[in-house]
Amino acid sequence: MEYCNCFESPWPADELLMKYQYISDFFIALAYFSIPLEIIYFVKKSAVFPYRWVLVQFGAFIVLCGATHLINLWTFTMHTRTVAVVMTTAKVLTAVVSCATALLLVHIIPDLLSVKTRELFLKNKAAELDREMGLIRTQEETGRHVRMLTHEIRSTLDRHTILKTTLVELGRTLGLEECALWMPTRTGLELNLSYTLRHQNPVGLTVPIQLPVINQVLNTSRAVKISPSSPVARLRPAGQYMPGEVVAVRVPLLHLSNFQIHDWPELSTKRYALMVLMLPSDSARQWHVHELELVEVVADQVAVALSHAAILEESMRARDLLMEQNVALDLARREAETAVRARNDFLAVMNHEMRTPIHAIIALSSLQQETELSPEQRLMVETILKSSNLLSTLINDVLDLSRLEDGSLQLEMETFNLRSVFKEVLNLIKPIAAVKKLYVMLNLSPDLIEHAVGDEKRLMHVLLNVVGNAIKFTKEGGISVSAFIAKPDSLRDPRAPDFFPTHSDNHYYLRVEVKDTGSGVNPQEIPKLFMKFVQSQPLAAKNSSGSGLGLAICKRFVNLMEGHIWIESDGLGRGSTVIFIVKLGIPARLNESKLPFLHKGPGNQVKLIFSGLKVVVMDDNSVGRTVTKGLLVHLGCDVLAVSSGDECVRAVSYEHKAVFLDVSMAAVDSFEVAVRIREKFSKRSDRPFIVALTGNTDRMIKENCRKVGMNGVVLKPVSVDKMRSVLSDLLEHGYLVESQ
Repeated sequence: MEYCNCFESPWPADELLMKYQYISDFFIALAYFSIPLEIIYFVKKSAVFPYRWVLVQFGAFIVLCGATHLINLWTFTMHTRTVAVVMTTAKVLTAVVSCATALLLVHIIPDLLSVKTRELFLKNKAAELDREMGLIRTQEETGRHVRMLTHEIRSTLDRHTILKTTLVELGRTLGLEECALWMPTRTGLELNLSYTLRHQNPVGLTVPIQLPVINQVLNTSRAVKISPSSPVARLRPAGQYMPGEVVAVRVPLLHLSNFQIHDWPELSTKRYALMVLMLPSDSARQWHVHELELVEVVADQVAVALSHAAILEESMRARDLLMEQNVALDLARREAETAVRARNDFLAVMNHEMRTPIHAIIALSSLQQETELSPEQRLMVETILKSSNLLSTLINDVLDLSRLEDGSLQLEMETFNLRSVFKEVLNLIKPIAAVKKLYVMLNLSPDLIEHAVGDEKRLMHVLLNVVGNAIKFTKEGGISVSAFIAKPDSLRDPRAPDFFPTHSDNHYYLRVEVKDTGSGVNPQEIPKLFMKFVQSQPLAAKNSSGSGLGLAICKRFVNLMEGHIWIESDGLGRGSTVIFIVKLGIPARLNESKLPFLHKGPGNQVKLIFSGLKVVVMDDNSVGRTVTKGLLVHLGCDVLAVSSGDECVRAVSYEHKAVFLDVSMAAVDSFEVAVRIREKFSKRSDRPFIVALTGNTDRMIKENCRKVGMNGVVLKPVSVDKMRSVLSDLLEHGYLVESQ
């Protein structure tokens, strides 16, 4: 059996050609349908292709061709073998080319689109740049106008000039027909037409602020177009014209709060003005965006300029007020200085003038006291002396208080014996206490330093006043005086918040307590006791001899000595305790102290010493001259009394041991006399002692007396005992140990 190697097709040859045609028609139709879809995609994506309708027509043609081939799938008929071969070959080639074209378009269309998109992008960018350039030019133009307007507005700080300049510059820059500014009234309920550009409407018209159109503008910071017929836009006289567009914008009116000269003020907005701008009538011109922005910016700039003007006005007002206050203060200061000088001059004159007659009263009374007197006469003389001394103390208190208040009183710091001060005070007080049958106790702490640095005279003044008050207001029992160094933890007192003690190795604080069993003080009245001319009411009713100045001066003396004073009492009838603390220095060498008082011998021995002592007295006042001479004659001196300086210089000789010069208010003549006497006697041993007698407590008087070489100053009034002490000091030391 023979085998054949030939391939037998599952289909007959004619049927195979038909199958090839069938498959080719399918792929041709598929390609024809995909190509239009790709063309449609390209047309949609390419916005710059110029002949879109051609592509649409070409796509329709291809679709129809594809539809024809699709229909052929159902209309196949048998042809001759030659025709079938030709058709099959043609269709296969058409299918291959169609599919290749469709696949090629898939790769080409994105490239074509990228080229066209780049062109479109460039065109769009060019258009965008044109718009941006136009915007930049507009912004530059707007900025130029804003700078120009800002410059014009801020060239002044006068609010009226600012507002008027704003309207003029806006009208010129924007070509406005009218521009107006409505300002709020004081009540804030109406807007008042305050400024206009063309002055076509009278200034002073008012409209209610609650109008809807006004609320619309005031509720936004943007420029708002409003109707030309609105009340705030009726700025032109009635006529046949088509009104131009009108815009309105609010202008914040900033006001100052919490204005301080040395600090930036707080600005707050509570009210708004309304600026109305109108384009020319019978024109088609409209408001542009950049013009509205210009209007908004200018409104803000006006607000800033007005705030600056408000700050300037307020600062100028504050400056004027400050200048007025400074002028008033300066005037008040000058008036106060004049009043203080007048008061001091008055007190100095009154001091001198009052001390002169008191000097005569005390001197003559003390002379009378040393004569033979009946008990009744002695009581009368002692009463005169007591009253005169009280009056002299009152004068001293008034002068000390005056100098304390004006700050002219200064402490005289020197080393003194502290224990001796307490003992001397008790020696002075004990006779008075003995008369009232009161006991007096002194308790000095063992650790109390014997010598201290401070003002001995002022400390003794405080002690005498406090202890004297305790004696005065105690009927039975007695008083006790205690002194010790205050401990640091006991210095602070809630009753004295301004008392700040300081600790140092060079000083310490002395605490003194004066306790009595007297009538006591009402606790509510204790603060008043340190006021001038004030006494406790129950005590004042029983004791009318006080002036009410003692404790007031004591408090000021204690404050001057950097201390504190207060009173403790459980009430009326339970006694009281006066406590004060003063600051004292510790002397570098404890042997520098001096005895404050010299102990004199008996009076008859002193008289023997002074007997025949030649003294010159110069006083232009006949009464004062007679009184001083009488005191010295009583002490056994040989006295020559003269009334002028020339007479005194001529009369003084080597035989005279002392010259008493009355230093009056002018004091020039007395100082000149002292200098001439020193010049007259070239040798120191030949010169007489020169002592000033004065009623003036001015510190400069004592200083000038020292400068011209006087040996001491004696303050009037002078009693017999005081004059005796002066002469004793002169003869024993050659100078007065202390101003008498």
